Amino acid sequence: MPLAVVVMGVSGCGKSTVGQSLSQALGATFLDADDFHPPANVERMRAGIALTDAERAPWLDALAARLAAAGVADEAVVLACSALKRSYRDALRRGAPALTLVHLTGSPALLAERITARPGHYMPPTLLPSQLATLEAPADDERAITLDIAAPTDDLVASILRTLS
Repeated sequence: MPLAVVVMGVSGCGKSTVGQSLSQALGATFLDADDFHPPANVERMRAGIALTDAERAPWLDALAARLAAAGVADEAVVLACSALKRSYRDALRRGAPALTLVHLTGSPALLAERITARPGHYMPPTLLPSQLATLEAPADDERAITLDIAAPTDDLVASILRTLS
C-alpha cells in the first residue's frame, strides 16, 4: 500500500507549503485540494461565503477518487486539504483507507496574519472564524500527527518524517 498523507487544517496554516516540502522529501506526488474545487465553489469562497457540506461533496468525491487512483498506481501522495470535519476525512479514507493525517494548528492571530499576507489567494480572512468553528480535531483512531505552525517548515517536515518512519 503506497503512502497517502493529508496535510490538513484551516486556511493559513501552511498546508501547501508543508505538503510540498514533505512530498519532495518523500519523493511523493503533491496534490493541492484547492485545484479540485469546481469554479462555483471558488467563486463562493472568494465572495466570503462558506461552502455547505452538499457543495463540498463532489469535491471530496473527486479527491477520494484521486487518492484511490494513486493507490492502484502504487503512487505515494501528499494531499494538502482542509479536511476540517471527521466526515470529510472519512470521505477521503474511502479512497485511501490507510491515510495518515498531519494536522497543522496555530493561534487564530497567527493564522489571520498569514492569510492576510498571502497574495492572490481566493480565501478571505473573513472565513477564518467559520473554519475554526467547523474544525473537528482528529480523533485518536485517525492516525494523526498534530503540529504547531509556529515552528519553521523544515522543523515541521523533519518531525513528520521522524513520525512516519
